[in-house]
Amino acid sequence: MANASVPAYAAAPQPNKPVRPKGLYKAFAASLTGTALEWYDFAVYSAAAAVVFPIVFFPSSDPLTGTILAFSTYAVGYVSRPIGGIVFGRLGDRIGRKRVLVTTLMIIGVATVLIGILPSYASIGITAPIILVLLRFAQGVGVGGEWGGAVLLSSEYGDPKRRGFWASAAQVGPPAGNLLANGALAILTVTLSNEQFISFGWRIAFLISALLVGFGLWIRLRLEDTPIFKAIEAHGDQPNAPVSEVFRKELRPLIAATLCRVGPDVLYALFTVFTLTYGIQFLGYQRNQVLTAVLIGSAFQLFMIPLAGAVSDRFNRRWVYGIAAGAGAIWTFIFFVVLGGNSQPMLIVGIVLGLMAHSFMYGPQAAFIVEQFSPRLRSTGSSLAYTFAGVIGGAIAPLMFTILLSEFNTWIPVAIYVAVAAVVTLIGLSLGRDSNTDEDEEYRLLLEGSAVR
Repeated sequence: MANASVPAYAAAPQPNKPVRPKGLYKAFAASLTGTALEWYDFAVYSAAAAVVFPIVFFPSSDPLTGTILAFSTYAVGYVSRPIGGIVFGRLGDRIGRKRVLVTTLMIIGVATVLIGILPSYASIGITAPIILVLLRFAQGVGVGGEWGGAVLLSSEYGDPKRRGFWASAAQVGPPAGNLLANGALAILTVTLSNEQFISFGWRIAFLISALLVGFGLWIRLRLEDTPIFKAIEAHGDQPNAPVSEVFRKELRPLIAATLCRVGPDVLYALFTVFTLTYGIQFLGYQRNQVLTAVLIGSAFQLFMIPLAGAVSDRFNRRWVYGIAAGAGAIWTFIFFVVLGGNSQPMLIVGIVLGLMAHSFMYGPQAAFIVEQFSPRLRSTGSSLAYTFAGVIGGAIAPLMFTILLSEFNTWIPVAIYVAVAAVVTLIGLSLGRDSNTDEDEEYRLLLEGSAVR
């Protein structure tokens, strides 16, 4: 937004009104817990797609074929994200961040519970996998609309000079959800026999989400919208057609924000999804061994992601992000060599270090993407970038990993695939811009001026 649009009462130098800690911390908690609960749902599906769905919904004489079909439904959850990004991203710029976040949470919660009670292929035949795909599609729509609003919820309450840290609240959601999901699955795996787990145990993890989503709704309904959106709304500055405006006026930021996400999405799919299939089916690890390793790696991410966000506030955000992308690509080659030793401790170390590289991309990522767009188009632009990147990054990654492994019978093409994704991320970073806090300050001054009048 140009300075000329700022009224005289707001343009004069004024000290920034401090954000009330109560509102700030509540926004941070709402952003973190909401995405954590939604990613719990998503992560439970991801894990089940690797170890359960090939048996329950896609029975086949060839286990690899069943796995490919199960991962195809995993991809549906990414392909449907742009619909959520377009619909809810637009609404986030039109009616506010909070209303959108309540709706997306309900969509994912209902879809996940229904998956938990869905009859198997043996019970209702081909209808079962068809319904599963539809519910997975609904999950993807919800997640596609969730991320942009969750990021803005915490970042627009916080100090824009510390946006890397505050925006990382939503980024902690995926590892937190993954931690909860894999923890639940690990407990069920240990306490139940394999037959019991395949029969009904996996369903328990899906049904638990009803309680988790209810808690998330309670937090979000008690929260006000962000100060930045309040200022935009008070001065009638909401865009009439935010999607088309992003494509017309902010296409380069959209491309930069989209490409920068590809590497982290692919790396995350490798260490949290494909590792389950590769470790169990090809290297002979026990299911609980791999789940435990992913669990430990996710626990480390709970601290590493906010740390990475804070580091990117102190140093150049693009450099922190880019160095992590290169490190992740290099470590992937080392990881597969280490994994071949069939050592549980080395499996844990390998996943922890891989997810550490991911953390130093993922921590600064939310702030970097938000900073590519003007405040009045942030929800739309951020949501579009998030969902478009998901389609070309995380959506097809587990499927491509499985196909490459099947075709070449070696991990080398998989590692090369990850390296190419890292290069795509570096291209996105080079097209992007550095942080600009002036735009936020203008809207904050507008809001203060409205309150004075």
